[in-house]
Amino acid sequence: MKTIFRFGLHVMVMTFILGGCAKKPETAAAPKDRPPHGGTPVAIGDDEYHVEFVLDPGTGTLSAYLLDDEMEEFVRSNMASFEVTATAGGGAHTLVFKPVANPATGETVGDTALFTAQADWLKTTKEFAGVIKSVTLDGTTFTDIDFDFPRGNETD
Repeated sequence: MKTIFRFGLHVMVMTFILGGCAKKPETAAAPKDRPPHGGTPVAIGDDEYHVEFVLDPGTGTLSAYLLDDEMEEFVRSNMASFEVTATAGGGAHTLVFKPVANPATGETVGDTALFTAQADWLKTTKEFAGVIKSVTLDGTTFTDIDFDFPRGNETD
């Protein structure tokens, strides 16, 4: 009887030890499709790139961050500027986005992932329909990109 008890005890201990070494189920990774600044994601091309628009209503400044397909890495551009046609309150407005240098990251005008535009009407407008006229990223030009602010243009 002692032998059976010891054998059973050994089986339980080994099961516990080996069970503790079993591979744990993988947890789901955090979604990568969220813009890093909590702004409005706009897909460019076939989700090859994104522009994240972030509004500061206090100053009427709309920032545009150029990002990769997963919205994890910044994509620098040498564009001198780009334009967005915005329709709000029954009128059309043109926003001209200019490059912003950042000495902390080494970004300069002509090699940056951040562009900004300012307009007083952005201080009071929370929604608009927009069209990015043209952006060039990694040597490829994309035109006429429709989006709604603050929803973006992705359907999934």
